[in-house]
Amino acid sequence: MGPLLLLTSTLLCSWRMVDAQQLFTIRDITLAIEPSTDVSRDTNVTVRCQAVVSSSGQEALSRTYTIYKDSTMVYTKTTSSSEDLLYPLPEARVSNTGKYRCNIDIEGRKMQSGAEKLTVTGLAAPVLRLNKGVFSEGEEVTATCTAPRETGSIIFYFYADSKELLEERVNSDQAEAKLRFSGAGIRKIHCDYTVLITPDSIKSKESNSMTVSVKELLITPVLEIIPQQNIYEGDQLDLSCTVRNFQHTSQSISLYLSQGTQLLSSGNTKVNHTMVALAKDSGEFECRLEMGNVAKVATKTVSVTELFSVPTLTVSPAEVFQGDDMKLTCRSENFASEILRREEVTYAIDPAESRLISSEAGVFSGRTLPYDFNYTCTAQAKGIMKRSKVLTVRPKVSVSQPKISVLGRVILGRPFQILCQSDRGSLPINYTLMKVYENLNTTTVKLPDQEALFSIIIQKPEEITKFMCEAQNNRRKEGLLSKRLNATVIVPLSEATLTVVPDLADIAEGVDLLLICGIKGTPPVSFKWYRKDSAQPLFTTTSNEITKHYNVTSVGSKHSGTYYCEAVNHANNVVRSQSVKIEVHMALWKKGLIVASCLLLVTVLVLLLLLVLCFRAKRGKREAAAELSVKPSSPKSDDSLTVNLTHDTEVYKAATVRVDRSASVWSERPPNAVSDEESSLASNEPDVEYTEVVHPQPADPARVPLKKGTDTVYSELQNSPHGAADHHDYGSVEYAELNSEQPEINHTHPQVNHHQDLPVPVD
Repeated sequence: MGPLLLLTSTLLCSWRMVDAQQLFTIRDITLAIEPSTDVSRDTNVTVRCQAVVSSSGQEALSRTYTIYKDSTMVYTKTTSSSEDLLYPLPEARVSNTGKYRCNIDIEGRKMQSGAEKLTVTGLAAPVLRLNKGVFSEGEEVTATCTAPRETGSIIFYFYADSKELLEERVNSDQAEAKLRFSGAGIRKIHCDYTVLITPDSIKSKESNSMTVSVKELLITPVLEIIPQQNIYEGDQLDLSCTVRNFQHTSQSISLYLSQGTQLLSSGNTKVNHTMVALAKDSGEFECRLEMGNVAKVATKTVSVTELFSVPTLTVSPAEVFQGDDMKLTCRSENFASEILRREEVTYAIDPAESRLISSEAGVFSGRTLPYDFNYTCTAQAKGIMKRSKVLTVRPKVSVSQPKISVLGRVILGRPFQILCQSDRGSLPINYTLMKVYENLNTTTVKLPDQEALFSIIIQKPEEITKFMCEAQNNRRKEGLLSKRLNATVIVPLSEATLTVVPDLADIAEGVDLLLICGIKGTPPVSFKWYRKDSAQPLFTTTSNEITKHYNVTSVGSKHSGTYYCEAVNHANNVVRSQSVKIEVHMALWKKGLIVASCLLLVTVLVLLLLLVLCFRAKRGKREAAAELSVKPSSPKSDDSLTVNLTHDTEVYKAATVRVDRSASVWSERPPNAVSDEESSLASNEPDVEYTEVVHPQPADPARVPLKKGTDTVYSELQNSPHGAADHHDYGSVEYAELNSEQPEINHTHPQVNHHQDLPVPVD
């Protein structure tokens, strides 16, 4: 039961807390200045801060308002009211001028309004009051300056006879000042003030003016100097500073005796001082009395006649060199002749260890030191000693032998620069360029980084050694000559030639080719070899010689072409040789090989021909048959039988054997079996056809012995291109095929009778 009640109570409290939380939003906040942003003094001004807030509940939200003036908080208020916040400025003053902003904070949510500037014009006139109008010198007066009802930060100024005496800065409307005056007379006093407004300030009008009377104090200082006239250097001066009409007073009195800014002595009622008069002591002496802020002064002027002037130390000659003789002279130009003779003035050189000898009064001789040295001298007479200014003797260094050289490269026919310089020597130094002891030009070097440069052009290389230079910085001595100029003269390249080795006619395959490029000019030279069909060089080299070659080993036909070379040296002028056309001939061994090959081929052909003829002859012996011929009488047994066949004979129609000229064997075919290819060949050359003929047995068996079998004789028939028998007398060639051994047949070629018929073959 207990846990249930606790749970119920917790849920109820939570519901109440959720219901108590309100939702809200700050929609806007604005600031307004009423009645206007520009008002005059004493106007009642109200700064209104208005916030627009939307909320979900009925309870008023707690709001905190803050008002800022020029980023400084001037007012804050926390309220639960939804009404506007009002910040009153009753009887506004100039100090209320500034930019105002309003800020609202509700439960951590903040919003700030825009800024509005309030300008208040008009300041109250200041009022001056003094505690007394008549008083003595040094007596204190209290002055009070008031700015009625003004607020803010104020600076008050106090004036006497329109001259500002002091200023006071306060945060109230009045300021008080303690004033003291020295010197009797009437004074007019007034004041004014300035109100500080960031970032400006506003000044008021002047206050009322008050007149006061300052009475003179009878006490005065007295200054006495003995003697007062005809004072010479060395005379004794006695000075005294005292007080006249001294009256005992509560204020302390102080006396000061001074000469210019130098305080000589001081005391209370009397001051004495003794000194030896010097020319520099001429001037004003002062006795000053101070009592409080009152100061009174007594002055006197003293003129001291100079006994002798400050000596002057000079050196001669004005320009001296190390180790040269010099003379120092110490002189006082002016002296008081009425009381002093010139001979009474003595001179001394300082320092004493300078090793200078005095030959006469004020004259000192000796040699210059090898370094700079400071000298002074003193003049003394009747106890007065005066010292000259310091004279620094800077002995010059004599110029050393100059060195002559060139800057850059010397190119024939082009301008180049010659440099003359010495390792030692005081400036200025005169350098003269000479050619065979003839002066060409002179330049003066006055600065340490300056150089003596001469621009020259030469036309011959041997001219370079004719130049010298002279250096001089002492007009009392002759200048020093340099050695002769020694420099390499670059001659621009010319006359480039390309030489070919071996001769052009002797260039054959396999030989080594030398392309020699030669020029005239000064090495080192960069050579380049080109072939006309290529923009890139074939070979590039740099040499200290004026000729260089490019070697092509084992040339071939691909090396045929046009060649040239180019050369350039430090003169940067590119020269080009003539173009040389090179033709690579066939090698001799190739020519011999071709000739040998031709001879071998001819020999082989001849041998082949002989072999063919021999073969044919042997075959003819083995296969020859009796020649057939058609005659009126029967042929004899030893005569050949010659048969002339025509297309109309039956023998022609028998089996035909054709010799294919393109083949190496015999081929047998039917008479009509002629291919298209053979027909085309038949159109160009006559056909050779062979026909089997059966010889009749001779009547006389004793004349021609016969064996069993059939004798076959082949007769060559040549056809004309037109299909008819060719009637030209080519002769007949017969071939006999014997089935058995036959006696040797005589191969004769009697004239063929084309007009006789062949006998009918025997079955």
